[in-house]
Amino acid sequence: ISFPSATMKRAALQLLALSSTTSAFVGTGGNSRFVASPLNTATSTIYEADPVQATKPTGTSFLPEETVERAKAGNKIEKVKMAKDPTSAFVDVYEYARKIREGEMTWEEVEAADLDTRLKFVGMLHRNKRTPGQFMLRLKVPNGIIDADQLRFFADSVEKYGEEGGVLDITTRQNIQLRGVKIEDAPEMFDGFHSRNLTSFQSGLDSVRNMVGSPLAGIDDQEMVDTRELCNALNDLVSLDPVTETRGNPAYANLPRKFNIAVSGSRDDYAHTHINDIGLQPCPHAETGEMGFNVVLGGFMSIKRVAESIDSKMWIPADRNSVVTLSEAILRIFRDESERKDRQKARLMWLVEKYGVDEFKAAIVKEVESYDRGVKICDTQPAPTEAFERRELLGVHPQKQEGKSRVGIHVPTGRLSQKECRAIAHLAETYSDGEIRLTVEQNVILPNVDNNKVDALLAEPQLNGDSRLKVNPGNIVGNTVSCTGAQFCGLALVETKANADRISRKLDEMITVGRPLRIHWTGCPNSCGQVQVADIGIMGAPARKEDPETGKKLAVPGCNIFVGGRIGEDAHLALEPYKKGIPLADEELIPELIEIIKNEFGGVEK
Repeated sequence: ISFPSATMKRAALQLLALSSTTSAFVGTGGNSRFVASPLNTATSTIYEADPVQATKPTGTSFLPEETVERAKAGNKIEKVKMAKDPTSAFVDVYEYARKIREGEMTWEEVEAADLDTRLKFVGMLHRNKRTPGQFMLRLKVPNGIIDADQLRFFADSVEKYGEEGGVLDITTRQNIQLRGVKIEDAPEMFDGFHSRNLTSFQSGLDSVRNMVGSPLAGIDDQEMVDTRELCNALNDLVSLDPVTETRGNPAYANLPRKFNIAVSGSRDDYAHTHINDIGLQPCPHAETGEMGFNVVLGGFMSIKRVAESIDSKMWIPADRNSVVTLSEAILRIFRDESERKDRQKARLMWLVEKYGVDEFKAAIVKEVESYDRGVKICDTQPAPTEAFERRELLGVHPQKQEGKSRVGIHVPTGRLSQKECRAIAHLAETYSDGEIRLTVEQNVILPNVDNNKVDALLAEPQLNGDSRLKVNPGNIVGNTVSCTGAQFCGLALVETKANADRISRKLDEMITVGRPLRIHWTGCPNSCGQVQVADIGIMGAPARKEDPETGKKLAVPGCNIFVGGRIGEDAHLALEPYKKGIPLADEELIPELIEIIKNEFGGVEK
């Protein structure tokens, strides 16, 4: 078959991909593991860019003329993308690495717009304020599922950067971020990712971010939808080029802003759909009983506005075709019509509000119908109303597979050393067929552990003694979440991870609370630590403290405290601070937190 243009060929291949599964399950029953779509793998140790990357059309070429004109007159980021397309990073990063390795240039000579902007489209975020010349490298881990070999590769990749600088973070999107990465080392990592069915391409800046799904997919006796195939299909939609079958899809390489998608598999809503641009909440159709999703839209957090997702008045069946087609339609309209001037108003919620919910739904229905894929959009269906309590992920719990258990392991603030990565990989190989699942609470789950091996797992030295990794941590320690903080992030006003871990341990020693208490830390108002969803949220902010010698108020590291966020079916965001300008020093902050825990959560001092 011949096509008059690459764009038409690309569209036809995208449609074909909907009817043929590019990802597959291997194994059976409780031992099933999901393997992402195969990628072209590197065969050369000199780590050159795949030649097909240079043949791809630009991301800008997919934009309507009107959108291009708005982008040309748009904000600083838009003008950078217009000057040289984001897809250039797919090739340029290899060339920069080669020149640096061969002594032809240094990282300081990399074009500034590439260094600080375009390289984000291959997942590389320059940490210029904290570690100049080094990057955070963000992956895409759909549904948060990795394996022992991949985790070891991550540890090996950052080992050269030392124990303090070469660390990994589990993120609040079930994702992995590597710290300390240098440009000259990146191609080896990219090729290693791609040979292991992973990618970092299109994981940063104006891209569709990691697909969040249920960490209990396929092993949950209360599961409504297995999210694994859907997350992988969505990941392929946005980051797999259907023409070349390589990572990096130019059709989604020039969005106006980042875009988040979450697919929930049960009433627990472990994916936190209410803070995503697209949230898919499982719900059967009231008349037919067919399982599907109520669609919520527009949830996001930013420095200027935090918004909870709203009912889109849409329901779709929970099949691959419907989920991918709806998402593609929303993304097309978002890409072509959203704000290109004011980045603070470029998220999906602003576009939905500009349309109006009913009008936006009508536009989506029309777009979906134009694809002619047989997808039917219904009105929102009534959600289940029977009593339900959100279940815990840490600890040992039975699976739906007879004789199997899942074991949730706490990773303090999501930070992993190289040694801890290898320890988890060892445990996974020994007890869970190598499979590791990540949670949005920045912890890990080992699935499919034989019940007769659980005691042996719990007795492993990697989970006992001085190890930071624990199966049954305290109610506060085990539910503490933190953003990167000032150690690596130039936006953070305060250090978060070290403070969060230390203070949560002190609180567990000082006060008893009868349930898991979720305390989230974030270093700045961007709220990467999602403080508004927490029982108690701590956000870095200005504070003043009296100098005992002079009596003057001096500026000190401080925070604003949020109280009352909720997750699950009854999700709610705490949008206004409960207290403001609290100094971050232990002697100031801990008494404040103890009083909040006592007054709001029934805590009792020990």
